Amino acid sequence: MTYSLQSRWKVNGNHLIYYGLQNKENLFKNRIKISRKQAEIITSLPKELNDNELKSLGNLLNKQVVTTDKIRKIPKSISEARFCKNCSANDFIIPGIEFDENGLCPMCQTIDDTKELKSIVPIVKEVPRAKKSRFDVALFYTGGKDSTFLLYYLAKVKKLRVLAMTWEIPYMSESAKQSIENAKKHFDNVEFITRSVKKEDLRKVYRKLYAISENTCACPSLAYVLFYSEMVANRVPCFMAGNEPAQMLGLYYNSMAPKIAYTFWQNKFLQMLVNIGRVLTLHPPLKKGQFHTLAVMKQLAKGDNPIKKLSGYSDELVSNIVTAINEVPQLLKPLKRSIRYSSRTGHIPAFVHLDFDKISGGSYNWRKIKDTIVNECGWVAPKDDGKGLHTSCKIEKCKEHSQFVRFYNCRSRMIPFSAVEISLASRNRNLSREQAIAEIENSLGFSLEEITETEIMCDFLKEKL
Repeated sequence: MTYSLQSRWKVNGNHLIYYGLQNKENLFKNRIKISRKQAEIITSLPKELNDNELKSLGNLLNKQVVTTDKIRKIPKSISEARFCKNCSANDFIIPGIEFDENGLCPMCQTIDDTKELKSIVPIVKEVPRAKKSRFDVALFYTGGKDSTFLLYYLAKVKKLRVLAMTWEIPYMSESAKQSIENAKKHFDNVEFITRSVKKEDLRKVYRKLYAISENTCACPSLAYVLFYSEMVANRVPCFMAGNEPAQMLGLYYNSMAPKIAYTFWQNKFLQMLVNIGRVLTLHPPLKKGQFHTLAVMKQLAKGDNPIKKLSGYSDELVSNIVTAINEVPQLLKPLKRSIRYSSRTGHIPAFVHLDFDKISGGSYNWRKIKDTIVNECGWVAPKDDGKGLHTSCKIEKCKEHSQFVRFYNCRSRMIPFSAVEISLASRNRNLSREQAIAEIENSLGFSLEEITETEIMCDFLKEKL
């Protein structure tokens, strides 16, 4: 009888690594330590195994190592995929996803376990008027549907003084550009500022990022680098990013944020420990959201800290962006100065979040909010009007495609962000299951074949410095 390593399991040194999303009982058990003998046997598969080899495999037998007839087939197209009975998750866009006896994917199996996981940065119910700044809140504004909805809520519903910060990228969609211009006409209490990076510097960053990630998406990390000094100089009390619920929760299922990351900001004991360390080093104690700001900015300036690396939780996307930004170290100098100044003085803009479900009346329904922002902000939908995910960038499909191909071929452990987010959005009924499946089939970059949008990205990279 011939044995093989089950699909989506790969040997990496003295570990077996799983590239997929397992059922609830094994959801994050994607790394198994193996002996040298086990590694030798597994790397020699497929073959027939003798009694000593079968005994050496131990608990791996019939789970990670199976008879060849039990190897799971991975679909090569969406038409071959098996779908979750409740949401749009399937084993093409997330190869290696498992389903339980009821036909539910791991995200639907764990819906009750994750209902309180709203945000990894502190959630606020209200943003108070600032006394020492001419702005009450800053917002990273892309012209996409999520950041436009947040701008509408902050400026028109809550009537706050907003600093809207836009990083002008070469790939900004025409609809996003027009949406930004229209928003400027609709809001008198918003100051819009735009920053860009010199093309020669941006190409250096993008070329390095393309070499390690196979795409050039650096949002919003590079925007943080560009605008942090601006927020500190204006003593902006807090800032937000337009992250809707599926994006926040997606970090959990992608093993980028453990459950504690979603509750850290509520844990008074942990906050006390952090502030004791601050006081002992003659730094002012941190207020809600300021720890998260410093953590994000320091990661961009210096990379992951050792504790995060040891925890097993990592963000491949951000780590690759940090590596790429260091191709132009001058970009980081203003950020590093502002980190030191703000940490020493306590003038740290707090990174906070609003619960999109609550502020939109119970559920952040993509189709309903589009009507609101079109009427109230002059928002312009992209040409592909059925698209709900990431509507501000021409190369979004390139990012989806590269993340998908890398994960499909086990070159990356990061599940494609859009694959998780569209599944969660349909699970939570931010859009219907049918709408989500239609978007997967027609609007997103889940294809094993090269997509035409890649030319836009590559054309910019090819231009001479």
